[in-house]
Amino acid sequence: MRLGIFGGSFDPVHYGHLLLAEASREQAQLDAVWFMPAATAPHKQGQTPATPEQRTEMLRLAIGGQSAFDVCDIELKRGGVSYTVDTLRELKSQDNSRDLFLLLGGDSLVDLPTWRAPAEICELALPVVVGRPGAAEPDFGQLARFATPERIEAMRQHQVQMPLVGLSSQEIRRRVADGRSIRYMTPRAVEEYIKTTGLYREP
Repeated sequence: MRLGIFGGSFDPVHYGHLLLAEASREQAQLDAVWFMPAATAPHKQGQTPATPEQRTEMLRLAIGGQSAFDVCDIELKRGGVSYTVDTLRELKSQDNSRDLFLLLGGDSLVDLPTWRAPAEICELALPVVVGRPGAAEPDFGQLARFATPERIEAMRQHQVQMPLVGLSSQEIRRRVADGRSIRYMTPRAVEEYIKTTGLYREP
């Protein structure tokens, strides 16, 4: 099984996230993509407005109808700060026969050398870097200290391209707080969930 792992806060999930996952599934020939909501992202400690349960529910609403997508809550169950290497270790221990692919935006690739145990991450899962039109070519050379030349070449072969989508979760939260529309930025079911629960509104 070729399994894509897509981690993040997803606060909230939006069409940019979904398009990245679908482009990766198709172009990297993945059997499935699991969205992995972080309990607490290392770079966003104390900055997650929605609860883990709310973020998970919005993800489930967003991916409804795409049988190749699923939500995995192992980071939420583990709690604390979510480190990618811990998640990949756990997934491998559960089923060592799966080939893991770690879905990354170009900005995340730049940060990867600063993550906990980057060499082990590159061994446990193949980073799949998603580029956007007009963006600079990924610099895989920065991973030379953490991965073999063969592994880096496999990363080059698995690059994914997706259309430029100028969406961010932060902007969606800001628009909700200001009482502005988020239509067509996130699936309708997620939009209604945000409206019904009162998420992201200013106190």
